[in-house]
Amino acid sequence: MKRNRYAKLAAFGIAAAVFSACLGFENPAATTAVIAGEVGEPASAPSARPAVQVCSAAPSSSSEIPWQACVSETQEADPSFLDDAVFVGDSVTLKLKYYAAARRKKDPSFLGKAKFLAAGSMGSGNALQPVSAQSIHPLYNGKKAPLEDSAAKMGAKKIYIMLGINDIALYGIDRSAKNLEKLALRFLKVCPDEELFIQSATPMVREKQLKSLNNKNIAAYDKELLDICQKRKWNYLDVASVMQGSDGALKPEYCSDPGILGIHFTDTACNVWVRYILTHTGKETGG
Repeated sequence: MKRNRYAKLAAFGIAAAVFSACLGFENPAATTAVIAGEVGEPASAPSARPAVQVCSAAPSSSSEIPWQACVSETQEADPSFLDDAVFVGDSVTLKLKYYAAARRKKDPSFLGKAKFLAAGSMGSGNALQPVSAQSIHPLYNGKKAPLEDSAAKMGAKKIYIMLGINDIALYGIDRSAKNLEKLALRFLKVCPDEELFIQSATPMVREKQLKSLNNKNIAAYDKELLDICQKRKWNYLDVASVMQGSDGALKPEYCSDPGILGIHFTDTACNVWVRYILTHTGKETGG
């Protein structure tokens, strides 16, 4: 019964995204996220995300390894750095897709030629499931396919993954992180030369945290992603660090849906996100 309910909620999320896009809302993705298992009651005492950046602490399991997964800031790269990039994500990434499309009308070079594989309610868990009429796999050239296959057809050389918000309540922190690791490995199996950029999940506004999905658990999930990236020698982008305030919550001015889910971005936040990506390329000269 629960699985059927989640499937119905996911389908509703996709329909909401399409409807909102047609209406031209600033943030058409604002109503698309489905927080699996937690539609409704907020926690009585929401947990705060630690204000300390995840990347400020060395991963405990591999502190002696010189490789540093957390990408350091460099000079800003030219947007062409992203010409061969594909962004994989949920409704948060959908907002970036719509934002880029709007900006490209005046500036075709915005975000380079980056492409997107994003869907409302998508998580690593359902991305690993077989493709079907009911599965949450974004279309590419009118067809559903495993994410890694679609990315290969797009000619991706860089994969930016941001997933987890729709996983944590359903799978827990550990399993959600392991699912993302499995998904990332599937990308590399199809295209071994792809460069992975694992992006942190971003926090919620303080007032909208739930019993299982809250800023404390999001931070713990991000820490596990960092450890995985350290072990695998993948690039880790601490996007959360530029989205949170001193309390560790999503800054109110960066949130487009404070009265609904409290997790989606404004145009201002997307601009901050893009600049973070272009100043954290993993290249000493910024690309």
